[in-house]
Amino acid sequence: MADDSLELGRLREGIDAIDADLLRLINERAALARRIGEIKQGNIYRPEREAQVLRRAAERNPGPLSDNAVQRIVREVMSACLALEQQLVIAYLGPAGTYSESAARKHFGGAPELLPGPGIDDVFRAVESGNAHYGVVPIENSTDGAIGRSLDLLLSSPLQICGEVNLPIHHNLLGHGGSLAAVGRVYSHAQSLGQCHEWLNRNLPQAARIAVASNAEAAKLAAAEPAAAAVAGEAAARLYELPILAANIEDDPNNTTRFVVVSGHDAGPSGSDKTSLVCSTQNRPAALYRLLAPFADNGVSMSRLESRPARGFGGSRWEYVFYVDIEGHRGDPAVARALEELRERAGFVKILGSYPKAVS
Repeated sequence: MADDSLELGRLREGIDAIDADLLRLINERAALARRIGEIKQGNIYRPEREAQVLRRAAERNPGPLSDNAVQRIVREVMSACLALEQQLVIAYLGPAGTYSESAARKHFGGAPELLPGPGIDDVFRAVESGNAHYGVVPIENSTDGAIGRSLDLLLSSPLQICGEVNLPIHHNLLGHGGSLAAVGRVYSHAQSLGQCHEWLNRNLPQAARIAVASNAEAAKLAAAEPAAAAVAGEAAARLYELPILAANIEDDPNNTTRFVVVSGHDAGPSGSDKTSLVCSTQNRPAALYRLLAPFADNGVSMSRLESRPARGFGGSRWEYVFYVDIEGHRGDPAVARALEELRERAGFVKILGSYPKAVS
């Protein structure tokens, strides 16, 4: 026992010494970052630089911490350092406690001020008006597909995509009831109720399902009703101090929502990038094949193709535009050639942005 006590004392002294070194090094990093901000002026936040730092942290990680854990730590250090240079305001689809808030925190860390908006339109308006530096909006879900309003606004807005966030969506049943048998009503967003349909059928067949505007609103309602529960995420559980009655109740364990970060600029090359664009073509045989041929001809991989009615585009009611994601940055030679050839063939092309692929 005495030997164990001595060893514990030595180990704790070692941890204290490392903590002191960490504190010194973090503040040295902060001083360097602040000086860089003084030299650069303008846009301080560099999405491509942050992506490179996070990837390098994972590549150099010797363990035992996981790559994700290391990246979360580095993300918070960068977030705090950036706040010394510029206090960012990030608009997101509110209210507080939503998955959009979680996506914003995952991408920007804990330092920025978050500005919730009641709708996706409000997020775009906040950035366009200068009330927020960046906006975070959902663009597609692996279960339910594209978020149409986000796509429509990307077509009409001058904002560009400068980043993306992949957020695993884990739904939880929250409530004060203490047991499933006590639950008489379940509140949630209609989409979340659909994503937990089979679990609810098996475990709460007696409970009424009530769709509300957001999962955070569902949690707020459940917090005030002993016989009610909400389907929502951990952020809502913390915000409204609701116990988790059942965790990870989504029917698809791989359920993921992809968010994009919008701003007045896109990002520079990071070495592992995507480019998003929207285009149109005339309605004639093999038109789509000819439209997309430049990507194949130049060895550019296409990761997503989505058609959508051309709302507000000035065409007929049956005219469509195509949303395309490709691998690479618009500044890469092969991508630049493909885009130039596309412009020669398409009736309309808009580059929505080049940006780093989501990190972790």
